[in-house]
Amino acid sequence: MLRECGGRKPKPTPLGAPEGREPRMGERQISSLGSILADGRVWKLKDASAAPARPVWSTGYGSLDARLPGGGWPTASLIEVLLDDTGLGEVQLFLPALAECQRRMEQGRTDAPWLVWIAPPHEPYAPALAQQGIELDRLLVVRPDSATEALWAAEQALGSGVCAAVFLWLKGTDDRWLRRLKLAAEAGGALGVLFRPERHRFESSPASLRLLMTQGEHATHLDLLKVQGGRPGPVDLGDP
Repeated sequence: MLRECGGRKPKPTPLGAPEGREPRMGERQISSLGSILADGRVWKLKDASAAPARPVWSTGYGSLDARLPGGGWPTASLIEVLLDDTGLGEVQLFLPALAECQRRMEQGRTDAPWLVWIAPPHEPYAPALAQQGIELDRLLVVRPDSATEALWAAEQALGSGVCAAVFLWLKGTDDRWLRRLKLAAEAGGALGVLFRPERHRFESSPASLRLLMTQGEHATHLDLLKVQGGRPGPVDLGDP
């Protein structure tokens, strides 16, 4: 019977290690990691960072811009505004951004993008909107017969790719429809704004930004309830 005569049995040399010496600590792990990263099925975080950032529109309020990621209203997203009553200045909060968006777009194309208001509780006052710089001939007001029709119209407008912003007023809806609106806004690149009663504040929502507007003794109070990548809390708007 043959026996091995003294010494240790030589260890196999790992891939990537020079022959004639023992592999150093970590060489085997590095080689394995390199093989994994070379696999095309592996998704890397740097792939996500390469995607272009979504543009934002300045709100016109420095204190509010400072609290929002990117410095303004996020486009291609859904914003939820919760109200304890209508007529608190919720539309005026977005008018500076809408007017600026239309002005910028007109510099590169003949027509400004469409603005769509669906089921507004009050008739839009055209002279005030024009004074704020809104192109009235690019504003559509939709008055559906039911909440289902309103949601369908909002989904179509958000995903159309020709709307700068879509405003939707609803008393309530379910999480499934909210997710559909969010996906439509992302696909069409529009700013989607959903106005709902304050009682929905404790419900979950896929909206990337949630605001609460309440009537104070002398002025409207604004609170950021949910800010992806930002800091929630009250905001003092002051003057634009």
